[in-house]
Amino acid sequence: MKKVFSLLFNKYLITSVAFVVWMTFFDQNDWMTQRSTRRELDEIQESIRLMTAETESMEKDLALLQHDPERLEQFARERYRMKRDNEDLYIIERK
Repeated sequence: MKKVFSLLFNKYLITSVAFVVWMTFFDQNDWMTQRSTRRELDEIQESIRLMTAETESMEKDLALLQHDPERLEQFARERYRMKRDNEDLYIIERK
């Protein structure tokens, strides 16, 4: 029993426990803050990955539009609703 009390009142153990509690709950960079920061970083990295993929896709589309006149015409007709002089244009929108 005396060994248990001497272990519990050991100044190194008390200091270590106090340090761990302080760093876990009360410090500026506590565990909760680190966890939320890590979650935010993961979301930003995912956003960067999606934006990079979208940029690569747009660059491919741009290269096609610059070198393929048929693709450019298709893009203009679909996106800007352009038509030839002898055509009628009917727009059907999906909801």
